[in-house]
Amino acid sequence: MIDDRYGSPQPAEKMRYLSELSVFQDLTPREMEELNRITTMSTVPKGRVFYRPEEPGEVLFILKEGRVQLYRISPEGKKLVITTLSSHALFGEMALLGTQMHNTFAEAVDDCLICVMSRNDLERLILSRPQVALRLLEITGKRLREAEERLENMAFKGIPARLASLILRLADEQSSDTISGLTHQDLAESVGTYRETATQVLNDLKSQGYIDIGRKRITILNRDGLLEVAES
Repeated sequence: MIDDRYGSPQPAEKMRYLSELSVFQDLTPREMEELNRITTMSTVPKGRVFYRPEEPGEVLFILKEGRVQLYRISPEGKKLVITTLSSHALFGEMALLGTQMHNTFAEAVDDCLICVMSRNDLERLILSRPQVALRLLEITGKRLREAEERLENMAFKGIPARLASLILRLADEQSSDTISGLTHQDLAESVGTYRETATQVLNDLKSQGYIDIGRKRITILNRDGLLEVAES
């Protein structure tokens, strides 16, 4: 679980962070003060696994800065990335339904700033502000739809289509035709294949003029062509 050994922002700074999140819109100043009191916010260094399946507690994580990777480990020891979350994302929201992040690890891809709220505090907030629950359910619904789409891709599409779909999705999330910060290993784990296979497919996409590849960087050169591969 997250602790404070790496430092945390000042209370006023934390209050500003919380007030910027859409899920907490329309809270009164007094409610924001209470939210500030019941949440903790800490920095987590790159590479640290700050949540493991065996850890107790039901919490909501709010990612203010950086990126977090959620993944599972198969019985054979293979890592499967569920999703990579960017700033302002919420996760662990299944605590709202009385469910922990079963079998899921959370690892900081970058240096992160993360806010944590317990399930009990979340329930109290929801009782006074039901719209918070509605926004959390919207987030959960979106996450489930994305998971269903990834499962469909894994079941029915080949590696080129999976990687093309992933590149397009990441570009949309980053609002740029250039995505950065992910290694070939990260991409392979996100589509359920081996790094060597992912590297070969990426090189094929590059030779076909669909993408350009740099160090931890992929630039889309032909979006229509890449979309055709993704839909094949």
